[in-house]
Amino acid sequence: MAGEDGRGLTASEAASKALGHAGELITSDPVAVTSVEPVEDGWLIEVEVLEERRIPSSADMLAIYELELDLGGDLLAYRRTKRYVRGQAGTGSEVG
Repeated sequence: MAGEDGRGLTASEAASKALGHAGELITSDPVAVTSVEPVEDGWLIEVEVLEERRIPSSADMLAIYELELDLGGDLLAYRRTKRYVRGQAGTGSEVG
């Protein structure tokens, strides 16, 4: 799927591809795309993932995964960059 300029994916197409890749690779539920950034040879996308459901839901464990896609939407790399409790998103710990 190419963007309208014929040179690759649009930002929304890249985000959709990243969600698909995250769903295939990570056993937890992808929740949302939180960042889409064009880079020299593709896209850098952050996806928020629900890693562990807890009661109450404000105690759920969430994580941010960073996915690198090429211009065609193929996955080049991914990594978890942060893990945090939903109710404490501002205090997430860096992973890596």
